[in-house]
Amino acid sequence: QVQLVESGGGLVQPGGSLRLSCAASEDTLEYYAIGWFRQAPGKEREGLACISSNDGSEYYAYSVMGRFTISVDTAKSTVDLQMNSLKPADTATYYCATAYICDSANWIDNGMDGWGRGTLVTVSS
Repeated sequence: QVQLVESGGGLVQPGGSLRLSCAASEDTLEYYAIGWFRQAPGKEREGLACISSNDGSEYYAYSVMGRFTISVDTAKSTVDLQMNSLKPADTATYYCATAYICDSANWIDNGMDGWGRGTLVTVSS
C-alpha cells in the first residue's frame, strides 16, 4: 500500500511563499507519477500539478502556472511543491497523490491510487 505524507503547510501572508513536501518511498517515486491537489471547504478537488515518473514531465493547472513548481528530491525521497506569490484564494488543504497518468493539467481526471492526509495552507494577512 502506497503511503504518502505531506508537510510544510502553515499560515503565510499574501505574496509569500511556502514549500510543501510529500514523503514517499523510493519505489513509489520510481513507479508512480505524483500529483498535488487541493481542496478548500465547500469546493471540489483541484488538481494543481503532477510530475511523471517516466520522463519527469511536469503539468500545471492554469490557476497556479508560473507560481507553483513541482519537483522530485531523490535524496530526500520527496516530491516538493514550491508555492510563490500566494493569494488568499490558495487557502486550502493540500494533498499529494499517486496519479494513474500524468500527461496533462487534467491528470486528476485520470484517477488517483492513493493520497496522504493533507497539510493546511492558509494565506491571510
